[in-house]
Amino acid sequence: TFGTDAVLLADFAHAKKADRLIDLGTGCGIIPFLMLRDGNLKTAVGVDISAEAIGLAAKTAEENGAYRFTALNADLNDLKGRVEFGCHTLITCNPPYKKAEHGILSSSDSDIIARHETMCSIDDVCAAAAKLLQFGGRLCICQRPERLLDVLEAMRRHKIEPKRVRFVQKRGDTAPWLFLAEGRKGGNRFLKVEAPLLIQDEQGDFSPELRRIYRQPQPKE
Repeated sequence: TFGTDAVLLADFAHAKKADRLIDLGTGCGIIPFLMLRDGNLKTAVGVDISAEAIGLAAKTAEENGAYRFTALNADLNDLKGRVEFGCHTLITCNPPYKKAEHGILSSSDSDIIARHETMCSIDDVCAAAAKLLQFGGRLCICQRPERLLDVLEAMRRHKIEPKRVRFVQKRGDTAPWLFLAEGRKGGNRFLKVEAPLLIQDEQGDFSPELRRIYRQPQPKE
């Protein structure tokens, strides 16, 4: 399954028709499939260490005729010879949120890998992105607010300059539960903090922006 965070990240990344995407830790492939649905991406590769997840992504691509999508069962730390380096324009990643030594581990191996940094860290994600991206290419990632500095520091460590950050809040009077960040390989130092993305309106319903992202009709006035 996939959550709201993956859908928000796909929208935040602003994919274009000419983009060559690699989605690291793709799971069922929801992020590239949402982009392909909108008519974007020249090519898309979903990478995941879980053979089960890659099997689901490959099945979805086959059943929906997503011929521009390739499902790759691989470790993002060992992609040499599996995909081209230095030529992709967009990398996305909805990474594990919890450090390996923090929190209660999930009951299944697949959930542990998805939620805890047992198989890859934020630094691993940024290191892989730095190899895959062409100069000027973008890395878009989501994470919990308490990991903000970890993400920005890791980007800079691998010459990916943070360019945009957007916090996601349930309402305007609540603390953020997620942030979305974009870094550009070889970019100049300038960080734009965008207006927060609100999930609910004042009545507790989906906000207009969330309705747009989920393609739901706006309420009639």
